Amino acid sequence: MARKIQSQNIDRLIHSIETIIENRCSLSDEDLIILNEVNARLLYLKRKKGKTNSEILKTVVKIVELLSNFFGENEDKNMML
Repeated sequence: MARKIQSQNIDRLIHSIETIIENRCSLSDEDLIILNEVNARLLYLKRKKGKTNSEILKTVVKIVELLSNFFGENEDKNMML
């Protein structure tokens, strides 16, 4: 059951990232690069079979790092306005 929930969570995150990319009104090109990389890593995580827990964890950590950079940069931009 845990694998099914994990897959559903990944699907939801992929869908959310794709929605943000499609409605990119205020996104810079750098923001798009980050979001596209996150999306690619999520798709890899979803389709790759036989991953070890360590591989999954490393991928998730990198995704969180990228999203933190994305939201952190946007937070800094908003504070300047």
